[in-house]
Amino acid sequence: MVHLRTVPNSFHAHVIAARLGADGIVTQLRGGADGIYPVGEVAIFVPEGEYESARELLMADEVESAFETASTGRRGWKHRRLVVAMALGLLLLLVVLQMGHV
Repeated sequence: MVHLRTVPNSFHAHVIAARLGADGIVTQLRGGADGIYPVGEVAIFVPEGEYESARELLMADEVESAFETASTGRRGWKHRRLVVAMALGLLLLLVVLQMGHV
């Protein structure tokens, strides 16, 4: 097993392990990955023969993610603000209607 990457927490490590596992790449997590208190950095290891494939797979995923973020950047925030504004408006309407019935 060779070191592929170190990530800041257990959640991130398990996401990467799942992603690689989906393509048949076995992983080994070392560090704060499991146990009673899974905190701290986690090192991800893969078999030596699959190191290049794992590295390329993760790099391709990061590039795809960067393009998705760039293309949806501000539109995503506008949509979230609209949903929040609509929810607040609905809440205000319910409060007003409830006050009319009291």
